[in-house]
Amino acid sequence: MRVTQSMLSNNMLRNLSTSYNKMGKLQEQLNTGKKVSRPSDDPVVVMKSLGYGMTVDKVAQYQKNLGEVNNWLDSSDDALDGVGQVLHRAKELATNAANTGAMTPEDRDKIKIELEQMQKQLQDLANTKVGDKYIFSGTMTDKPLFNGTDYETGDAYQKNVEIEVFDGVNLRVNTVAGEMFKEIDDLFEQIKTEGENFDFGGALTSIEGQLDKVLTNRADIGARSNRAELMDNRLQMQEGAAKKQRSENEDIDYEVVITELITSESIHRAALSVGARIIQPSLVDFLR
Repeated sequence: MRVTQSMLSNNMLRNLSTSYNKMGKLQEQLNTGKKVSRPSDDPVVVMKSLGYGMTVDKVAQYQKNLGEVNNWLDSSDDALDGVGQVLHRAKELATNAANTGAMTPEDRDKIKIELEQMQKQLQDLANTKVGDKYIFSGTMTDKPLFNGTDYETGDAYQKNVEIEVFDGVNLRVNTVAGEMFKEIDDLFEQIKTEGENFDFGGALTSIEGQLDKVLTNRADIGARSNRAELMDNRLQMQEGAAKKQRSENEDIDYEVVITELITSESIHRAALSVGARIIQPSLVDFLR
């Protein structure tokens, strides 16, 4: 086959264009730090990166859910701690009131007044909220447990509220304490109704029983908080693994890319030098 000057020039220009494209791609990788800038560069790398990105996003959502879980559990524990403090004070008052020899009728009246205020405090604690949700109202999170006159006792108020914290893993965040609140409220209401005829000695046993329920509920909350912490550690590990895999898949090795760019520039300069010799002769050169 006869090789002409135009064939040599066209081949040289095509090779130079390819060389420019390669250097341009390497420079773009250095600028972005990524192996690919568009799906057409490497569809496999892009698809893997999308998968790893979805995993990272999903873990981030679960971490937000865990934050909500911790808000519920911490608020529930704080509220029950308040209930325990009220019961301890009620126990002190009942002990004093049971001592008939040392208490005057005026003293008993003062005790009943304080118990009435503690009753209102318990009603406020029963209606504790996280954001706009009532945490002791079961699945009826938009309605208070204490409605202003009495405690709600419907089935929905006894149901569990769960939040997803991992694939197929849900954590219960609410504490079913409506019955406990109502029993304490009934006890205080009985004291107000019966007045001097109320058996304060017998009330001590009831208060002790309610304190045991408070401790049991707080222990349950503590166990769920520990599990939430373990799930948070698991999510952090999964997030780190997914980010590492995504980085290995799409991030460049700067040393390798810089070396390739330097090599490509050297080859390109050599091609330019050779090309200049190929296209240098012209008809004018021959006429000289």
